[in-house]
Amino acid sequence: MSKIYFATLSVFLLILFNFTSFWNQNSNSLTSVTVTPADSLPNASSWPAELAISHFAGADLTPSPACLAVAPTGEVYVGVDMIGSLGKKPGNGRIVRLVDSNNDGKVDSHTVYATVDNPRGIISMGDKVYVLHTVFSKETGIASGMDLVVFEDKNHDGVADGPSSPLIQHISSPKFLQSRGTDHATNGIRMGIDGWIYIAVGDFGFHNATDRSGKKMTMLGGGVVRVRPDGTEIEVYTHGLRNIYDVAIDPYMNIFARGNTNDGGGWNVRFSNQIQSGEYGYPVLFKHFTDEIIPALIDVGGGSGTGALFMDDDTWPAQYNQVPMMADWGRSQLYIHRVTPDGPSFTQKEESFVKLAQITDVDVDASGRAYLSAWDGAGYSGNPKKGFVVRATPKQWTYKSFKNPQELSNSKLIDLLKSGSGVARLAAQQELLTRPADKIVKPVWALVTNAKLPLVVRIAAMYTYAQAAGVNANDNLAKLISDAAMREYALRALADRKIYNSNVPSEAFLQALNDASPRVRLAATVGLGRLGKTEAAQSLLKTPVPASFAPPAMGTEGPHATPNSAIILPHVAVRSLVALNAVNACVKAIGTENSTLALWALRYMHDPKAVSGLINAYQKSNDAALKKQIIVTLSRLYKKEADYDGSWWWSTRPDTHGPYYKGITWEASSSIKDFLMEESKKLNDKPFFVELNSRHRMEIPEFGVEEVAAVKEEVKIDLDKIRNKKGQIGEASIEDVMLAMAKIQGDVALGKTLFTQQGCIACHSLSKTEPMKGPFMGQIGSIMNREQIAESILKPNASISQGFASVTITAKRNKVYSGFITEESSARVVLRDIAGQVYTIKTADIVSRKEMETSMMPSGLVNALSYEEFASLLTFLSQQK
Repeated sequence: MSKIYFATLSVFLLILFNFTSFWNQNSNSLTSVTVTPADSLPNASSWPAELAISHFAGADLTPSPACLAVAPTGEVYVGVDMIGSLGKKPGNGRIVRLVDSNNDGKVDSHTVYATVDNPRGIISMGDKVYVLHTVFSKETGIASGMDLVVFEDKNHDGVADGPSSPLIQHISSPKFLQSRGTDHATNGIRMGIDGWIYIAVGDFGFHNATDRSGKKMTMLGGGVVRVRPDGTEIEVYTHGLRNIYDVAIDPYMNIFARGNTNDGGGWNVRFSNQIQSGEYGYPVLFKHFTDEIIPALIDVGGGSGTGALFMDDDTWPAQYNQVPMMADWGRSQLYIHRVTPDGPSFTQKEESFVKLAQITDVDVDASGRAYLSAWDGAGYSGNPKKGFVVRATPKQWTYKSFKNPQELSNSKLIDLLKSGSGVARLAAQQELLTRPADKIVKPVWALVTNAKLPLVVRIAAMYTYAQAAGVNANDNLAKLISDAAMREYALRALADRKIYNSNVPSEAFLQALNDASPRVRLAATVGLGRLGKTEAAQSLLKTPVPASFAPPAMGTEGPHATPNSAIILPHVAVRSLVALNAVNACVKAIGTENSTLALWALRYMHDPKAVSGLINAYQKSNDAALKKQIIVTLSRLYKKEADYDGSWWWSTRPDTHGPYYKGITWEASSSIKDFLMEESKKLNDKPFFVELNSRHRMEIPEFGVEEVAAVKEEVKIDLDKIRNKKGQIGEASIEDVMLAMAKIQGDVALGKTLFTQQGCIACHSLSKTEPMKGPFMGQIGSIMNREQIAESILKPNASISQGFASVTITAKRNKVYSGFITEESSARVVLRDIAGQVYTIKTADIVSRKEMETSMMPSGLVNALSYEEFASLLTFLSQQK
């Protein structure tokens, strides 16, 4: 399954970042958690004492559950995925509908709602069920892409009335669905109170995704995309994420995401606040150009972020309400992130919440019943005997049925907008939008303007009004700007739909740039970029740039997971300037007090006018520092990112040097080169131009590049000789070995010696200062316990992380290389074989590349060891944290 779990299943040596010991994580939060014995049926293994969690459905009904959604009225839709992340055979997925009609926590009836392959996201709303899933060609049986579709069940028999209708087609690149499976593809979907469907896109990205209006869009890499429920107005919301599986959306339209691990290479799980138009940097900016990105709120180490939910239900205990809940498949844990406002964004504190075996998703209905799905060891390709769903409710909770909104009058629906349940408010809104607009806009507007109501109610009513009234809502929405409590949200709503904002005046947005609230200033800054009025550029350029806007030193890694609220407003101002293509305004601002922001924005404006304007400004200036900044900007513009055509992907270990992944020259490159060459002779500052050539990868040979230290060759180790020795381990069954390991502690010093003696150093590093080889072992003890480490050594082929699968590359001149990829760029692949030898292969020389089905780690590497020796090795590894 996509980014999900499968891509990060951990096994020692060829598998990394999967399971994290619950007891080693967030020990401060354990005082609020009760370790509750599980039922005889599959259940969670621990949860807070304030909750009741019970088994709801097992593998007989919901094997291999990749995702789920709960209708407001309580029906549970589970995406059964018997293809998983590695499977390639279609016809093994479905949406199962589960009904608990008497609220006793047990399934009373079930139906197969629809048959789809690789379901990755579900939304149930009214008669409609939206599903994101992989599509296979009926003719060839091969994956042809991913679609967001909608099913309908108007007769309410629990079965879709017919085939689905596509809303977005081709929203993942088919080449990698075919070669790898749905592991880094497009995933979870959530609807916000603004009426948009938000889509979590993995770093496969997509080429020529087509919405229902025929609009086509391409995105290199991952991020968040959104679309209207009718399949129109598709647009990018944020960009630069590695591999997210879902988003959590609060009632104020703050969005949160938890990423997926990079199987090594420095990209751990990151929890982030997704700010509209923001660039989060993966993979080309998040290490060496961190001054240009919005950083994540925290790096939480290894894991596999999956489903997400913002709990907004007043029947839940206060300490577990109004919080984003983020599932982590690799850690078998549902987390709470307690977010605290910090200027235009947040800070956070992570807490363990519910322990569930390889949790995949979480959702809640309008009555407060939450449901969690567990993959439970179903493997890479699904398992008909694995997987289950549990129900969670507060102990001090009384069930109140939620009536079908279709059966309610307009007045009762409007009253439901006042509910303490976010699910109820959204359901009421969406049903109201099916009614004649002239019957609802006036009473809904009365809620918007009622200052005595809670802010979340007024916001829900505002977005309901905006969607019902369309372009005619703008005058009233503009009046809301004078209401301090609603100002931020009114600005967002006015600029929200580009098809409606052509007549929105920019004056209120320009005034809001000076508002005391940073959140209001953020909404205004984003909005000005969406209104498309270039006259706003001069005001945007006045956004202050903090001192933290400074690039990391050459070759060092910058802070990409540390909250930096001060950078957000200038970052978004730059994104708006780029959206406006404000070349002239930025050039004009060079040398003024707004020069820093202008030059920052010009880095992304590959326009001949930008280049000529920069050169002219340089020639007119006498400020040596400014002139160097202009040279840096021109150096950055020398190349640009190649247009993405869906034919390539950067793998799980991409080249993270930046600033481009597949940099190419363009029409103004020759002018830039001529200028830089001439100035390099005048300035006589070779180190400066060498650094620029290296940092920006201009590849201008006349400048030279910084020397890269040669990779240290490892000592060659005869692994066959090691594995052929027979000792106590080799002569015993795996079961006996595992039982013995539970009783023998071993000696850490001996284990360290054995790590070298048994050949582990050929493929693994213990320190981040060493060259990265196979899975990094320096923190394996915080990711896996002794039992998990032992099993992965004894059975290396049981499950292979896709990030560390072995490959065989055939190159020109009949050269064949086998090993695993340690680094990959558009120009080269770096491969390390089992003996530790490193090979650099030009991509142009690659004839074929095939992923092997077996682990590169041979079995039997510990056969010669005694029980005491193997226990010592395990103890040594388990202490690497």
